[in-house]
Amino acid sequence: MSTDTATIEIPDIGDFTDVDVIEILVKPGDAVAVEDPLITLETDKATFDVPSPQCGSIKQVLVKVGDKVSQGTPIITLNADQKTETPAESATQPKTPEQPAGSKPAATATTDHQPAIKDPGIQPSLQTQVLVLGAGPGGYTAAFRAADLGLKVVLVERYPNLGGVCLNVGCIPSKALLHAAHIINEAAAFAGHGIEFGAPKIDLAKLLAWKNGVTGKLTAGLAQLAKQRKVQVIEGTGHFVSPHHIEVEHEGDQQVIAFEHCIIAAGSQSTRIPGFPNDDPRLMDSTDALALADIPKRLLIVGGGIIGLEIATVYDALGSKITLVELTRELIPGCDRDLVRPLERRIKQRYEQILLNTKVTGIKPHDKGLEVHLEDANGTHEDVFDRVLIAVGRNPNGKQISADNAGLEVDDRGFIHVDRQQRTNVPHIFAIGDIVGQPMLAHKATHEGKVAAEVIAGQKSFFDARTIPSVAYTDPEVAWMGLTESEAKAQGIEYKKGAFPWAASGRSLSLGRDEGMTKLLFDKHSKHIIGAGIVGPNAGELIAETVLALEMGADASDIGLTIHPHPTLSETASLSAEAVAGTITDLYLPKRKTS
Repeated sequence: MSTDTATIEIPDIGDFTDVDVIEILVKPGDAVAVEDPLITLETDKATFDVPSPQCGSIKQVLVKVGDKVSQGTPIITLNADQKTETPAESATQPKTPEQPAGSKPAATATTDHQPAIKDPGIQPSLQTQVLVLGAGPGGYTAAFRAADLGLKVVLVERYPNLGGVCLNVGCIPSKALLHAAHIINEAAAFAGHGIEFGAPKIDLAKLLAWKNGVTGKLTAGLAQLAKQRKVQVIEGTGHFVSPHHIEVEHEGDQQVIAFEHCIIAAGSQSTRIPGFPNDDPRLMDSTDALALADIPKRLLIVGGGIIGLEIATVYDALGSKITLVELTRELIPGCDRDLVRPLERRIKQRYEQILLNTKVTGIKPHDKGLEVHLEDANGTHEDVFDRVLIAVGRNPNGKQISADNAGLEVDDRGFIHVDRQQRTNVPHIFAIGDIVGQPMLAHKATHEGKVAAEVIAGQKSFFDARTIPSVAYTDPEVAWMGLTESEAKAQGIEYKKGAFPWAASGRSLSLGRDEGMTKLLFDKHSKHIIGAGIVGPNAGELIAETVLALEMGADASDIGLTIHPHPTLSETASLSAEAVAGTITDLYLPKRKTS
């Protein structure tokens, strides 16, 4: 068996130079295989291993702990074994450690792989092991996880920046503006407590620049993470041309990418209502609303769900008179009424109108504004608004990617159905996020993305969340997880409820807010927590404890006996549990007679 001596150098590690060597993982005489770690490097952002690009035995280690290295620095000399499989050869014989029963062979973790994809009618310009279509929270998480598992990854994204709708024009910019709204409202509220700031002066240009700066920091960070992981990012809109090929179009140019596995993370888009003047810039979707073109004097928001209520919170604080229209009889449909009631009481005092059980039957553009036709139980009437926001939900993009060319099944609504491993009806194609169904939430998509990447890499992974929390970042915030009371009653589940009013919370009162509440639901027989709801400042942060409690199978004693810091809002969870356990002293609850 012949050998050659090879010198291994530091590969491309992004924009980092003079990186510290913190550990040597091999010594002369050691045998190494492809991808075995050689040394460990540490930057100010991450710690990572440098893998061996080939097989052989270590001849000499050229660096020591404490040295600084950059791309191209020699680190190892290796007696390379010419008879050992190269990465390209080993990729034709995929190994499937911990392969899930019934699943297809997974991709082999290699860094230099040319997949064997045969289609004489298609000539791809690029080939990869994993193609991820869409770079939102689920997409970039899937791409990064796959790369961390050693797979060659291409990430296709329609926006110039990574992050998708959530980071660029959704979750993150909306939360930045909601924080601004919170500051405005809190400053005004303290006039009654002896601190008066005066009316705010809104500089929209500066506010917009700050919001964009927040998203810019995050998108720049994602770009760097992609580069560090050697994830190839391609800008453009992708659609399937075969089960193993996607065509990407950008500014009139097209290229075809061949893949062994694909993860669809193409997301969703705002619902547009046919017949409305959708080309009129005064008729907005959530993306338009977050662009802050101006502060309308009168703003109509169509839809009383989370998106509509959050944007209403922003524009109300900035000075718009808000009218809210909801087709059903409730705000935030699907959430328990006792949680929504404190929010509804507060906004009724602030908004111009809240119209429930009301339908928008038409919108006509005029120079003076948008004339809106409204219909309720009492008949029809018209009103004129400077701007109208349509916030009636989002539609999945399953029908926008030519899924039929890949043999994918897409339902009438545009959803792609998957199993617990995120696998579609085409075994080598996976789907995650909004496009696979409700709830359309970023934190669901990220977990699904990891599952898909791990299954492709051959791991025994599947999506097994017992609950997915929901949060409305309104004022006050509303958050819930697990079963609601309405769902428990509808399913005939017997439960016990512990509720703690924030009017009895010293921390809540010190914030000048007393309308909040924390409630926990426990199965009457197993005693385990089955649901929770919180309304009040920072409810979205507080709900995580209850999610963990449900995942861990906690009962009321587990939560009540966990010592929470005082005075905090977090202790309202333990106090609610104490109310069920019968040990609470912060409230007087008459003892119930037991039969």
